[in-house]
Amino acid sequence: MLHKILRIVALVLSVAGIIFLGRIIAEGDEEIKAAALAGDTAIVEPMAIIAYITLGLIVLFVVVFVVKNLVTNASGLKNTLIGIGAFAAVLIVAYVISNGPDESFQNGLYKYGDKMASEGESKLVGGGLIAFYFLIIIAAVSMIFSGVKKTISK
Repeated sequence: MLHKILRIVALVLSVAGIIFLGRIIAEGDEEIKAAALAGDTAIVEPMAIIAYITLGLIVLFVVVFVVKNLVTNASGLKNTLIGIGAFAAVLIVAYVISNGPDESFQNGLYKYGDKMASEGESKLVGGGLIAFYFLIIIAAVSMIFSGVKKTISK
């Protein structure tokens, strides 16, 4: 039953998307740009709404099926929790070693070009960058280790 409902929803979203795409193509680039500059986004907005609905449904189904799989598979739950814990540890370590802003301090805010950020925001951005670098290094080392292990075992 759920499969039939999902097919119908997918069909309705697909047909609506095709209709709105046809409207956008028929209107033309220049007219849409001119209307957008004037604040009129009525031609493009329905297509964006269809995209948001589709994205929301996809995220909802992914979360539901992941949680369902974790509940039914206890050994997978243990491995997932270990992975989440390791990821959280990387984020915490990255945030702790982040030194925050490098730019000039003005009135309790740090200036980056024409934007202003608080010390906490700046530290979060620095921590995010450090976590990204850590994860890249971990991924690269894992791929190298896996390749070497496969080569040696042959």
